[in-house]
Amino acid sequence: MAETSTKTKVLIVGGGFAGVRLARKLAGHADLDLTLISADNSFAYYPQLYHTASGGARTESAIPLSELVNTSRVHIVRDTLATLDPKVKSVTGQSGTTYPYDQLVLALGNVTNYFGIQGLPEFSYNIKTIEGAEKFKSHLHRQLVDEKRPDVNYVIVGGGPTGVELAAALGSYLHRIVRLHQIPQLDYEIELVEAAPRLLPRLPEAFSAKVQKRLEALGVKVLTGTVVEGETASELQLKGQKLATKTVVWTAGMANNPFFKDHAQLFTLEKNGKAHVDEHLQALPNVYVAGDNAFTQYSGMAQTAIYDADYIAADLVRAVHSQPRPVYKPKAPVSVIPVGEWYAAAQWGPVLLYGLPGYLLRRAADLIGYADIENWPKAVKSTLEDSLREDNCNICQPGSVAAPDPGPAK
Repeated sequence: MAETSTKTKVLIVGGGFAGVRLARKLAGHADLDLTLISADNSFAYYPQLYHTASGGARTESAIPLSELVNTSRVHIVRDTLATLDPKVKSVTGQSGTTYPYDQLVLALGNVTNYFGIQGLPEFSYNIKTIEGAEKFKSHLHRQLVDEKRPDVNYVIVGGGPTGVELAAALGSYLHRIVRLHQIPQLDYEIELVEAAPRLLPRLPEAFSAKVQKRLEALGVKVLTGTVVEGETASELQLKGQKLATKTVVWTAGMANNPFFKDHAQLFTLEKNGKAHVDEHLQALPNVYVAGDNAFTQYSGMAQTAIYDADYIAADLVRAVHSQPRPVYKPKAPVSVIPVGEWYAAAQWGPVLLYGLPGYLLRRAADLIGYADIENWPKAVKSTLEDSLREDNCNICQPGSVAAPDPGPAK
């Protein structure tokens, strides 16, 4: 007769910051049976995806999960969550496999939201995934190979941190690869489009003004208070004007993972689609919700996902051992936004930093960010890979036939 395990089955769904951090924190507890379900084999370090999309090394944004998690203690499964049955304590993946749990943590991350704007899903690019960043970079080279000139306009939609970071980095990357393809320097524009009256609307007004001034000094044309109404293969339709372009990057909209809306009968959802959680980050008995999926004060930030994972790790262990459980208290993250080379804008509580001091703070933040999900020697290595360039054409080599354009990333 098979022996029944007395270990508590902990199922973590999501291989992002919260999921990986939680798996690492709990791996030292021998009385837990840990499974991490992820839709991808690699962890995406989101803060550096803009850099990978503009010539940085792929390795600074993509790290195999097997290198981050102790696979002798954590069973890693590649699958996507399909259904949840809290009555019998199990979830089912799209593979058809059923996974039982005693404690479940949902850390599924966000998805792109196009707000129903016609043409965006078909024609725009995104840099919110590793694959999206690579496809965008391939498009830049493919256009230079096929048309022997840069685009007329390169348009980034969304004046949040990702849009600002990419807009600031794109000019120097385009300059390098135009020279790489031996194309004369022709005129082109980089536009950053934001529907709100100013960039970075969640941050102080003085902060936004300083960032916009820096972008304009880098040659970026900033269009605030400008609404996108549609896109075709050759132009972006704005309210009151049209921009000729085959290169639009959509960074403006994110929505909660559709799993929660599909299971609205189980969760209490807020207006933004995020799941309501109690003072222990639980949406249901034995079901935690972490990071982007939870309706908490600072949800949507990588630092918040890490903070949530640390809280859940401690709370879950206390719950298993029937120990007192302190309540969750939100923690304000530090905002540090790179705006070109050797420059960043930072808000740390009431303190605002710009230029080199902000850049140095960002470098420190990246080191800490990597250390949150891997050991310190690897974290140092990952941070130093920021200096690696991948400017060479990634779709063709001398004497070879260029690969087809994979098209926009969905």
